[in-house]
Amino acid sequence: MSHCMDNITKIRICHFLWSNGVSHEDIPEPLNIHRATMYRWIKKLKHGGLKHFIKQYKLAKRGRKQPRKTHPITKIRICEIRKKYKNCCGEKIRYILKRDDEIKISLSTIYRVSHEYFTLRSKWKKKSKRGPVKKGTKPRDVIQTDTVDFGDLYAFTMIDTFTR
Repeated sequence: MSHCMDNITKIRICHFLWSNGVSHEDIPEPLNIHRATMYRWIKKLKHGGLKHFIKQYKLAKRGRKQPRKTHPITKIRICEIRKKYKNCCGEKIRYILKRDDEIKISLSTIYRVSHEYFTLRSKWKKKSKRGPVKKGTKPRDVIQTDTVDFGDLYAFTMIDTFTR
């Protein structure tokens, strides 16, 4: 048998040999396939038949689908929200999109779009110092805020930098 024979032909020959009673030990060598591959093919041939298996095999070998594209209007809206709310985080952008525009979008998409239009932070400087953080000189002088997304519930955390 030819070494460059395509797999659909090999599956057809394997089915022919198997259905005509050829021993399982004698099928893989002339087809130049592994014994486990032959057993896998025969199992699927028993389950659905030759036509069904070949159809499924061709569908599996088509390659990956194109990734979904984010709508340009959604991208513009993300940028508008980020500018309007002074570089707010992705959780806040997602909340505002859901509340005002009824758009459900993942955080990874929001950050990917934000990274296209804004400089978020350098990947190779993740753990570097970000600059001086203002410290309070008395209670409630400087308060740091952040949000945490728990699904439909948002936790707003505020820390007084003087008393901690």
